[in-house]
Amino acid sequence: MYAKNYQAALQKIHGRPKMHKEGSLKRIQQAVAAFNHPEQQLTVIHVAGTNGKGSVVNNLRHLANAQGLTVGTFTSPFLTRFNERISIDGQPISDQALLNLVNQVGPEVAKLDAADPTNQITEFEFITLLMLVYFAQQALDLVIVEVGIGGLTDATNVVTPLVSVIVTVGYDHMALLGNTLAEIAQHKAGIIKSGQPVVSGRLPAEAQAVVTATAAEKGSPLYQLGRDFKVSQQQPLASWGESFTYTGVQQQLKDATIPMLGAYQVDNAAIALTAFILALKRLHQSVSVKTLKQGLAQAKWAGRLEKVNAQPLIVLDGAHNEPAMQALAQTLKADFGQLDIYVVFAALKDKALVPMLATLQALPQVHLVLTQFTGNPRVASVTTLQEASPATLPVFEHWQEALPAVLQKMSADDMLLFTGSLYFISEVRHYFES
Repeated sequence: MYAKNYQAALQKIHGRPKMHKEGSLKRIQQAVAAFNHPEQQLTVIHVAGTNGKGSVVNNLRHLANAQGLTVGTFTSPFLTRFNERISIDGQPISDQALLNLVNQVGPEVAKLDAADPTNQITEFEFITLLMLVYFAQQALDLVIVEVGIGGLTDATNVVTPLVSVIVTVGYDHMALLGNTLAEIAQHKAGIIKSGQPVVSGRLPAEAQAVVTATAAEKGSPLYQLGRDFKVSQQQPLASWGESFTYTGVQQQLKDATIPMLGAYQVDNAAIALTAFILALKRLHQSVSVKTLKQGLAQAKWAGRLEKVNAQPLIVLDGAHNEPAMQALAQTLKADFGQLDIYVVFAALKDKALVPMLATLQALPQVHLVLTQFTGNPRVASVTTLQEASPATLPVFEHWQEALPAVLQKMSADDMLLFTGSLYFISEVRHYFES
């Protein structure tokens, strides 16, 4: 047997090569061919972007469920358990189903590895293959697939979607994707397929130019936020959310609500709405304003400005790169400008630590504390964070020590925010849940 139990299955998954020097779809194309092309049996919306992918996928899933569709989602990373990455209607794959799946797929992958030992299938390619095979075995109406990194040579790019989505383009994973926004956009635009519609968010001009040119070259209708569909943000809701009006693709939603904070989350909701309406039209299904609003209103998303305690206010946000930190800072200024905000920050060492910390320190009401977390070999040490900070800041070797120290300094009217990495937020969230 390839894997004897669930833990062994996870070891088989995580024990694979992380990546190869050159990006290529060759390995995943050979793998899906060995399983009779499961990707061709799926109805897919494909979502790429530097930030916002997870929120858009989450919005899409809730919109589809409100429509009565059975929906598979493929996301990364996970917050609590690996199984979250492969879910149906929000329910992660069971331990037993994952074990069965690894035992079904693993032996065939071992044969492919043996045929080309220096070019073995990577961990992400293996997980993508597991997802495609599993979803092809289920009675799904729709599958929403989140790109891992980039798009052009990402393993998920073997799918041909009903709609492609490019949420944002910013500086992240530059060692793999390039040093300019145009180069990074070239990778994101790689998910655009001939003749299939594509939805784009608020992209920088040089990135939008790449997406627009790629869509034109492939004959793909392009729907651009701010041009082809628009949102007008209204007031934040007292119940921790946003209210807005959406106009686009022959639809208007007045007083639509989402249970998340931030102008960028309103943008994400608008992008998801547009992609979903286009998908429904291609599936020849009717579009109901009531159903669309119902789906958005239910689309909670863990780890994205998530309130885990009311008094004192404790919030978790997985801002993990410079663009995400800038968006978070804008929301803190707009919605919490009257509060003193104590920020406990931990991150991965390969992220843009200097601008991320500078963005937080530029907020006059922020009191910043540096720490670190466990469970990831890429975590930035407190020494590394100190070197990246322009000011001398309080440091704690373990975030569990930072928590009581910060709480002692806070008043009941202040806010405590954990941020810097989704992996960090996963660890903190598990603590508060338990």
